[in-house]
Amino acid sequence: MHEYFIYILRCSDGSTYTGVTNDYERRFAEHQAGIDPDSFTHSRRPVSLVHVESFGKILDAIAREKQIQRWSRRKKEALIEGDMGKLKHFSRRAHLSH
Repeated sequence: MHEYFIYILRCSDGSTYTGVTNDYERRFAEHQAGIDPDSFTHSRRPVSLVHVESFGKILDAIAREKQIQRWSRRKKEALIEGDMGKLKHFSRRAHLSH
């Protein structure tokens, strides 16, 4: 069985980057090394790995990546901090504002 991951990096400018991979340690090293000069993280190094989730199916990992990418900065920070109360609060606020 394969394992896939979504990961969140915190960049040196305070921004975050969310990606999906089958080897988050390798991908983190690639981001840190700046292999792709056109990547979002290249000019924002150093980066730190702040969150990882694993999935058995690539489509589930991609769906979660897309979901997190749509979230506000505050909601992503709540996830990174593991603060489920804040995460639920920001989810309700977003739902109520529509």
